[in-house]
Amino acid sequence: MILDRYFARRFLQAFGMIGGIFLALMMLIDLIEQLRRFEGLDVSLGQLLHLSLLNAPGAMSEILPLIMILSAVVLFVSLARSSELVVTRATGRSGIRALAAPSVVAVVIGVLAVALLNPIVAATSKRYATLSEQFRGQNGASILSVSGEGLWLRQGSARGQSVIHADSHGADAATLFGVTILTYSPDGIPVRRILADKAQLEPDAWVLTKAKVWPLSAGTNPEGSAVEHDTMRISTTLTRNRIRESLGRPSGVSIYELPATIRQLDQAGFSTRRHRVWYQVALARPLFLVAMVLVGAAFTMRHTRFGGTGGAVLTAVLLGFALYFVRNFAQILGENGQIPVALSAWAPPLAALFLSLGLLLHAEDG
Repeated sequence: MILDRYFARRFLQAFGMIGGIFLALMMLIDLIEQLRRFEGLDVSLGQLLHLSLLNAPGAMSEILPLIMILSAVVLFVSLARSSELVVTRATGRSGIRALAAPSVVAVVIGVLAVALLNPIVAATSKRYATLSEQFRGQNGASILSVSGEGLWLRQGSARGQSVIHADSHGADAATLFGVTILTYSPDGIPVRRILADKAQLEPDAWVLTKAKVWPLSAGTNPEGSAVEHDTMRISTTLTRNRIRESLGRPSGVSIYELPATIRQLDQAGFSTRRHRVWYQVALARPLFLVAMVLVGAAFTMRHTRFGGTGGAVLTAVLLGFALYFVRNFAQILGENGQIPVALSAWAPPLAALFLSLGLLLHAEDG
């Protein structure tokens, strides 16, 4: 038990060190990218640093498997160089048994990444989108929401906000039916209400069919001043791509909210395959992180006097990258409907786990 705690502590130290290094590098790279994106705009360095901090959780979540395999490599190379693994084996404990503590730590980190880091990433990504729109002068980012009551859209500009509700919609939400639009001034005061049978999204504008407009300014009779139009245009910053991304981007949804989001999208008639794949991949993350630890250990547990440590480390990292690529490729196949959802999410982690166990058994007992 004492030895397990020792290995767990050493693994956590390696994980913290490598995670800190990658966090600093990612922050620096992202800050440079923010300077390029907002070049020529009146945005201070502190605001750009704030945007980089908001991007940091998502970047760290994305490279967590790489950090995990590098942490395992650092741990077992250091243990091999100090002959601690030799002493461990001499006490009668096998090398595979020594992997128990790092594997448990990897499971704990994976569970925390799913339970805590995932909601943080969802919240910070939304906040980043809102702030970046504000810094670009587009006050009020466009927001899309789907519920059993229909489709809700919010679009904004320097001239004010508009809230759009539709009873039903086309396949990509670019055609709306039973449309109600409330327009607000920059001060938040409602200025007009529009009812239309249909709204078609075109470049830079919604084209409304059979629309009726009620002015809501003070001192006017809305019904007496109402005007009907066969067709009318309303400017918008929304695009078809932005609507599709909002509907199909599960990374901005907390894992706790994903089941309800999937049910709402199903009720609204949208495809939820991408969200279901993302949900299963998130649940399988702890298993994949354990596989990364075992892959790193499979090539670096032998004593350094045998030589070839550099090649073993390189092989472990390359194999980790290959497994990461296979997992992402399987996820894409699942999202496209070419393989079942459960297979796309759970097959790569299980295959990586069995592969690494096979390599370890061959190295230890083969």
